[in-house]
Amino acid sequence: MNTIDQCNFNDKKALVRVDFNVPLDKDFNITDDKRMRAALPTINKILNDGGAVILMSHLGRPKGGPEDKYSLKHIVGDLSRMLDLEVKFADDCIGPDAIEKARNLVPGQVLLLENLRFHPEEEKGDKVFASKLAELGDVYVNDAFGTAHRAHASTAIVAEFFPHAKYFGYLMAEELKNAEKVNHHAEKPFTAIMGGAKVSDKILLIESLLDKVDNLIIGGGMAYTFAKAQGGEIGTSLLEEDRMPLCLELLEKAKVKGVKIILPLDTVIADKFDNNAAKQEVNTGEIPEGWMGLDIGPKTIALFTEVIGKSKTLLWNGPMGVFEMENFAYGTRAIADAVVVATQENDAFSLIGGGDSAAAIAKFKLEDKVSYVSTGGGALLEYMEGKELPGVKAINS
Repeated sequence: MNTIDQCNFNDKKALVRVDFNVPLDKDFNITDDKRMRAALPTINKILNDGGAVILMSHLGRPKGGPEDKYSLKHIVGDLSRMLDLEVKFADDCIGPDAIEKARNLVPGQVLLLENLRFHPEEEKGDKVFASKLAELGDVYVNDAFGTAHRAHASTAIVAEFFPHAKYFGYLMAEELKNAEKVNHHAEKPFTAIMGGAKVSDKILLIESLLDKVDNLIIGGGMAYTFAKAQGGEIGTSLLEEDRMPLCLELLEKAKVKGVKIILPLDTVIADKFDNNAAKQEVNTGEIPEGWMGLDIGPKTIALFTEVIGKSKTLLWNGPMGVFEMENFAYGTRAIADAVVVATQENDAFSLIGGGDSAAAIAKFKLEDKVSYVSTGGGALLEYMEGKELPGVKAINS
C-alpha cells in the first residue's frame, strides 16, 4: 500500500484531501471534531518531515455556489488550536488567492482551502478543475476515507496529475486495513449486525455478507419489513412493501449458505413517534393497529447478546432503534455494550461502520472500547459490498 511513510516531505508542498465535513451548530461551533482529529497524524508527519500542507475538503451540501454557512473559514480557529499553529485560509480552492497563498507557503505551514463543493465541477469529477487543484502542490495525499466512494475531482481525478507522487494518508490506510481484515481475513465465528431504517440501503451489503458471515443479526426499522414478509402484523412501523419478496429471498439464500439470520423476537412499541409516547413490549409480528416499533425488546436483546458474545469478528452497521430518543435508545445501547464485552473479554475484533453506528458509539462514550470505529459510513459499505472505491483506485493505479 502506497502510504505517506514511503515519502519524505522535506521542502515539498503536500496537497492533502481530508474529510472535514464536520457538524456545526447555529453559531458555527463544531459539535463533533472526530474527523478533524483523525487527520492530525497525517498532517503532523508532513510538517515534521519539513514539508508544508495544503488541505482541501468539502463541508455540507451547498447548492451550486458559495454559502456562508458551509464555509470552511468557520473551522480555522479549531484547526489552528489542534495543530498549535496558525492555519492560513484561502477564500477559494482555486484561483488567484489560492495560487498566491500556496506559492508563498513555507515548510511548517498549513493552508486550508475554501469548500471544494462551492464549485459544481468538484462533484462532476471535472478534469480541468482537478488540474487547477493539482497546480497547488508537489505531492498528493488522500486521507478522506469518508468520500473515497465518490469519483470527485479532489478524491479521484486529481491523482492523475501526480503519477509518481500520490499516497494514502494514515487514516485512509488504517481504514482500509481494518475493512480488509473484516472483509477477507475475519476470524470465525463472524457476526454482522445490521440495523437502520431500510432494507433497500443494505441489500448489496447483506448479499455480499452472506458469503462471509456465520450470523447476520437484523434489527432497527428494516426488521419490520422482514416481519411483515413472514406474515406478521407490524402496525404503523416502518415498511418497504416492495422489498418484502426480497426479504424472503434473503432468508432462503441464507439457509442455503448455512448462515443464521437472527431476527427480533420482541419489540418496544409506541403509539406515536415521540420520546414521551405511551410504550409497551410485544412479540414481533404482533404489533397492534396504530402502534409502531421503535426499539428491540428484552428477549431480543438477550438473544442478540448471546450471539455477539460467542463471536470472534463483529461488524456493526446501523442502530437497533430510534437511539436519538432516550426512551428508545435502550436496545442500541445494549448491543453496543455486548460488542464492547466481546471485544474486551473475548478478544473479538469489532469494526463499527461509520454513520449512525459511529454516532451511537460516540453518544455512549465507548469509542475506545471497540477495535475500530470507521469515519466513512457509505465508503465502508461500498467497500464491504466488494466495490472498488474510486479514491482508493486512484492511488493504487
